[in-house]
Amino acid sequence: MLILDGLFLMIIGFYLYRFIRILFKMKQDRILPVANEEMKDIRIEPQRPIDSPSVPSQKWGIIVYSMSLLFIISVFIIGISTDFFDWSIYLLLFLPLVHSENLFNQFIILDDGLVKGSRYVPWGKIKSFSFVPIDINHQYFGFSKEVNDGYELKIESRFLPIRCIVTSDAMKEKLNQTLNERLTHTKNKG
Repeated sequence: MLILDGLFLMIIGFYLYRFIRILFKMKQDRILPVANEEMKDIRIEPQRPIDSPSVPSQKWGIIVYSMSLLFIISVFIIGISTDFFDWSIYLLLFLPLVHSENLFNQFIILDDGLVKGSRYVPWGKIKSFSFVPIDINHQYFGFSKEVNDGYELKIESRFLPIRCIVTSDAMKEKLNQTLNERLTHTKNKG
């Protein structure tokens, strides 16, 4: 049981570190998107454009994420102090964290990496990217006219891919140019 407690604390520590890092990354100068018009052309979910990467715009995501972490930590402390914990309780406690990436509606390209939702990926961990046109056979087709005429940006990283929807050709070209520059610079540097 001591091993599970230690593993649980390491995972909670990772999510806490990830949360604090995202809050700091939101305050950095961003390369793209900068203007509100650019934010309207990028979507994580087909129904709504991304929000500004600032604390007031991401207020509800920050509140829900921090309350989830506090709840999990408090249940863990109560469970340890009352000797009530079982291995199955650990699995239930991780359930709120499984979809935590969806709490933040943001996509930011920074000088040192990119942020999508609550996930930060440095340039060195990105392998490749591609734009897939959204056609009649695509999973996002039919949500809106803007999405139907758009593209899905797929960024391959070391672990999980990053996906977002681009609704204009101008934004596709800006993203293509920026991602090519950053990835080329990173490969030449390393």
